[in-house]
Amino acid sequence: MNIIPTEVSDVFITEPRVFEDQRGFFYESFNEKAFAEKLGVEIHFVQDNHSRSTQNVLRGLHYQIQQPQGKLVRAVVGSVFDVAVDLRKSSPTFGQWVGSILSAENKRQLWVPAGFGHGFCVMSEVAEVLYKTTDYYAPQHERCVLWNDPDLAINWPLTADPVVSAKDQAGQPLKSAEVFS
Repeated sequence: MNIIPTEVSDVFITEPRVFEDQRGFFYESFNEKAFAEKLGVEIHFVQDNHSRSTQNVLRGLHYQIQQPQGKLVRAVVGSVFDVAVDLRKSSPTFGQWVGSILSAENKRQLWVPAGFGHGFCVMSEVAEVLYKTTDYYAPQHERCVLWNDPDLAINWPLTADPVVSAKDQAGQPLKSAEVFS
């Protein structure tokens, strides 16, 4: 596994070692021991999630203020622009974001630690995203930072107006959002 650091502390892109031949391909999408050795972070996942969306669907920026979730995100069909926003007030990169294209072709994954907002927009006709989480979904603790907050100025690669849920349209600007200490 190759680890690519990002400009935002604690967020990493992983590239698996892929074995391909005439039959297709094989790769380990997660190995707890290798992850701990390469990143120096011990992680235990408790839940796997799978979403399917069409082009220009934008989901996020989601987080849980209690029971925060670390997420290991990958696209298994199509491509998405995946974003992590640092919501840890004490962090030197608080309020900064990093984005990466995750696709079935590049097989990259984004490690989004607990304390970050997460979202993505679909760049292909259809995309399926799988992500592992370090804590269980707790809707009572779910929060949302507004995806188009001008203070974040995320450069979403959209080809049309995004398709956004009512919940995500009602997200809070970072200035007034409940964040981590």
